[in-house]
Amino acid sequence: MKIYSDLCNMREWSVYVNVENKRVAETMFTFDPLHPQYFRGDEEVSVAFVYNLLFVIARQVFVDLIGPTAVAICVDSSSGRNITRECTNDQLMNMQVMPAQEQYLDMGWSRWWWIRLLWAIFDLIMDLIYCIDMFFRTRTGFLEQGLVVRDIDKIKKRYYASKQFKYDVVSWPWPFSWFRPFPVVRLNRLFRLDRVRDCIERTETRSSMPNAFRVLCVVWYIIVIIHWNACFYFWISEMIGLGTDGWVYGPLNKQSLPENVKDTLLRRYIYSFYWSTLILTTIGEVPGPVQNIEYLFVTLDLMCGVLIFATIVGNLEARVIKWFDYLWANKQSLSDQQVLKVLPDKLQAEIAMQVHFETLRKVRIFQDCEAGLLAELVLKLQLQVFSPGDYICRKGDIGREMYIVKRGKLQVVGDDGQKVFATLQEGAVFGELSILNIAGSKNGNRRTANVRSVGYTDLFVLNKNDLWNALREYPDARKLLLAKGRELLKKDNLLDENAPEEQQTVEELAEQLNNSVKVLQTRLAHITKERFSSFHISI
Repeated sequence: MKIYSDLCNMREWSVYVNVENKRVAETMFTFDPLHPQYFRGDEEVSVAFVYNLLFVIARQVFVDLIGPTAVAICVDSSSGRNITRECTNDQLMNMQVMPAQEQYLDMGWSRWWWIRLLWAIFDLIMDLIYCIDMFFRTRTGFLEQGLVVRDIDKIKKRYYASKQFKYDVVSWPWPFSWFRPFPVVRLNRLFRLDRVRDCIERTETRSSMPNAFRVLCVVWYIIVIIHWNACFYFWISEMIGLGTDGWVYGPLNKQSLPENVKDTLLRRYIYSFYWSTLILTTIGEVPGPVQNIEYLFVTLDLMCGVLIFATIVGNLEARVIKWFDYLWANKQSLSDQQVLKVLPDKLQAEIAMQVHFETLRKVRIFQDCEAGLLAELVLKLQLQVFSPGDYICRKGDIGREMYIVKRGKLQVVGDDGQKVFATLQEGAVFGELSILNIAGSKNGNRRTANVRSVGYTDLFVLNKNDLWNALREYPDARKLLLAKGRELLKKDNLLDENAPEEQQTVEELAEQLNNSVKVLQTRLAHITKERFSSFHISI
């Protein structure tokens, strides 16, 4: 029997060891979101995104990018003018036109197969980056209360429930995009915009010249918008017909294709980019539109140009707010007092009321207090940040502050620090009874438990002296608070009912003693004055 029990124990131990080894192996195969390698992954995804952002629309519009084109010279039956149309060989074979009306010049697609192969290789590399990035998402930990969570099941559950997972699924390189001749089917890759935004924010915080980097970002945004608008201009020109009037690209538009200038791919793109720049900057020194669709496109472009520059100017406010968010998120030395110092006193008070008033009203002892007292107390609240494992208070400490949990989690633990009695979430309040100096409290003003921070925790702190200084101006509120405190202690059987209802604070005793000394000094001065007067009379 002993041997059998030993074997069972060994079997249970081996199973336990296997489970622990598996858990350790899974934990080790995760990635820290704060590690520089994670930032490297963001950069690679950003490169793939920029590739699709620039070349998907360009390859769809400027077909010469994916190989030489066949030129169809069409004769307009109404005007008799030649209309130049371009298409790839695949599109050329699908065209059904009368031989007498069309003339084709085949540039020899088969000789340029390597261009299509090169684009296919680039597309494959960028799609692989997207696929690998989605896998790494299921292995990248996240911060919870300031600590990195490495549990793979939690990571997957959080990722699958996030909005980013939906965007990743939409931007997944589906196989059908490889069997279509149109690059526009790759537009779904642009849904990875969030990763690029994260990369920009990380680069800005890590850069030694953040202002220069922000300027480069703004310039880059403008270039991308001009690039897309240039592609739309050439696409509309092709849709209307190259060379049909003086607005579209072609020989009739002397600005786009003057005499003795060869019509090349580079020329087409440079002029389209130039035209787009003039329109979006509202300079407008370009040939005027002729047809209705041209008027509509130019009008929309001019409106977009005005909005773009208005957005750039209006974005300054958002950047200032983002800077303060960054300082707060990274626990920099900037405190609330430093931020509020730049504001007028009245505005500081309004901000404090807006932020803290409802929070303070939820505290049990302050629920029925008059608004004037709460308005004065909210100005006294101070924000403190505690790191993981920090003790906010220990059992037996003298209570000098009351705490309100703004963000994070706290644990009420035993003296050994292992046993957890309770967990305090956002909005929880503790220590409010110890700052009231309630006479007859069996605990006195001592803390009755150990409270420890789980992760990074933000607490609002109300100092005991600040509370009593405010209560001097509100004697009725003081009586109400003490009565409420006695009721709460009585409910928990922590009140000695034979004790007096009020207990004077040391400050109050000192003030009374000071007043008594002043009265004695005044009486002594009067007595001394009377004695000297009677002495002079007798002389």
